[in-house]
Amino acid sequence: MSDMTLDQALVAQAERPDEDGPQAEELVKLVIFTLGADAFAFYGASVGEILARADVFFLPGCPPSLEGVINVRGDIESVLRPHRLLGLADDGAGPGAPILLGRGAGMKSGIRVDEVLDVADVPRAAIEPPAATLPPAVLQAATGALRFGERLVIVLDLDKLFAACVEELG
Repeated sequence: MSDMTLDQALVAQAERPDEDGPQAEELVKLVIFTLGADAFAFYGASVGEILARADVFFLPGCPPSLEGVINVRGDIESVLRPHRLLGLADDGAGPGAPILLGRGAGMKSGIRVDEVLDVADVPRAAIEPPAATLPPAVLQAATGALRFGERLVIVLDLDKLFAACVEELG
């Protein structure tokens, strides 16, 4: 046996395939939420924090997809209502609805959702391409779909959603 440090042995063990069982599936973290009756998800790497409650301050003259701004530990962040950007009915989730702090496409913003269902690790292989029958605005932002329990969840690309917001701001 060669002289090997414990760290080297642990690395070698981790790199060796498990001969007794299947290779571990690659997992991805998803933040799963609802907008109206539909379930959606963002990749966890795009969501830095979930705010259970925050006071949103309205800004006059903003488009309907921009609810206002919030103060997050001294930083002022915008708050988007993604319903309109996705072509969905907006039932006007109140101030108690959670806000996801997202980062993508060179910007950072809060995203008002109706309810956070779960933060879950799911097998990457469970995420399939989105159905072409989705509404056009949802299809444009979708990167995949999966079954989560009894629900169909559409995985959204936060970069694409932010790009749609910037386009709406003109």
